[in-house]
Amino acid sequence: MTASLLTASDRLRPGNAVAALILVESDGYLMQRRDARPDIWYPDHWGLFGGGVEPGEAPLAALARELREELGLELNPAQAQYFVGFDFDLAGLGLAKYFRHYYLVPITQAVCAGLRLHEGAEMRVFPGPAILAEPRVSPYDGFALFLHYGRARFGDS
Repeated sequence: MTASLLTASDRLRPGNAVAALILVESDGYLMQRRDARPDIWYPDHWGLFGGGVEPGEAPLAALARELREELGLELNPAQAQYFVGFDFDLAGLGLAKYFRHYYLVPITQAVCAGLRLHEGAEMRVFPGPAILAEPRVSPYDGFALFLHYGRARFGDS
């Protein structure tokens, strides 16, 4: 599809974003299967819960807002631990630089059972090996999951 054939609803809008690696005790990672809509990044792929950071909003405040909107999860900021961030330099596309910050958010099975999906097509808890083998995972979330699940393989420790 060439740029001249795109409609306004087809255009993706990059921006700063946050996401949560929601760890459900020893069961695995809570994931969202994204809607199959052409106006969102990686439609019909599994991804982490989160979303865009509004202008002037702190990343952790954005994460709390997104988790409340998407799952009804009330995030205690002390509960979230910064894990990793990626910077995307889209200058070659005539766009700016953006970040995506990832936070670890541990929850209990009881909390998970009380969550309700408000955005997306489905939610499911995946053990680490299962989500890493899943073919339709958004690439940047897949890399964050790979880093977290395999974290013992990195560094000097």
